[in-house]
Amino acid sequence: MVSAIIPARNEEASIARAVESVAAQREVGEVIVVNDQSTDRTGAILRELAARIPKLRVMAAGELPAGWVGKNYAVSLGAAAAQGDWLLFTDADTYHYPGSTRRALSDAVEHGAALVSYSPEQELETWWERSLIPIVYCRLAGRFSYARVNDPEQADAAANGQYLMILRDVYRSVGGHASMAGEVLEDVALARRVKGARYKIYFTAPMGVVRTRMYRSFRAMWEGWTKNLYPLMGGKPSVVLREISGWLAGALLIVLCGAVFLKNHAAGWMLPAVIVAAVIGAHLRYAVELYQNLYPVSYIKYYMPGVCLYTSTLAASWWKNTRGMVEWKGRTYPERTQ
Repeated sequence: MVSAIIPARNEEASIARAVESVAAQREVGEVIVVNDQSTDRTGAILRELAARIPKLRVMAAGELPAGWVGKNYAVSLGAAAAQGDWLLFTDADTYHYPGSTRRALSDAVEHGAALVSYSPEQELETWWERSLIPIVYCRLAGRFSYARVNDPEQADAAANGQYLMILRDVYRSVGGHASMAGEVLEDVALARRVKGARYKIYFTAPMGVVRTRMYRSFRAMWEGWTKNLYPLMGGKPSVVLREISGWLAGALLIVLCGAVFLKNHAAGWMLPAVIVAAVIGAHLRYAVELYQNLYPVSYIKYYMPGVCLYTSTLAASWWKNTRGMVEWKGRTYPERTQ
């Protein structure tokens, strides 16, 4: 019924958990892992898994053709070999809860969707993950509305490539990953093609279905978000200015208030009071966003480093996507967004 496809490039730390959790799904008839020229122990781990998991099939991606992003090429190979009615594209750093595939199939039936995608729960183990990742997803929540994406009358389209299930016939009818070979945001591109062809999408962020630890080092997190953040936020310079100016405006307001108070010889306690009030207000606003996006409210203590990381990441992502080269897992891709 379902063919699960997992691209893997140097995923020794997580590939076993992903494969085992997907293979345990009764509705998954085959698991196809495409080993994309891994140089670590990924290949050895996959051989051991294949020896004890009958439904696992391991493929080798080979050399990356010109014009392709590595992940897109790997999953296109897996999709071409798949036999299931549904194709489940998922990443090597995910964990699938028992019953997750059944939930996705039920959602497809309930919503009449040809594409079902979930935004996974995030596993955040270090201060830098807790600082940047929640604030990124809170900002993305303001840009992508699940209600609008799921409304066939609205043009909005989005999906998360960490968990994306699509009818195989629909996937082929919209051109598959070959039609978006060079797209860095292949999940959003596929969702746009599906919705543009008048098929329904169901995209949400459920609890207890799938979770992931996206990055295990600061360098990997930096490369990942500087690759994706600018195009995710709209891919326009005005977006960078709007996002950064919001926090700069708050800082400028504090400075101006301080100047006014000092000029008018205000009481010495008033300036610190205004600064403290502004900082508390910003933290409370972030606490509400964390609560709305199902993150622990205690993460407000990471707000200030999060703002610094977010603004610097967004600026670097803008530069890489418009003036430089996007880097990911040992490969570089030319800028795509103007």
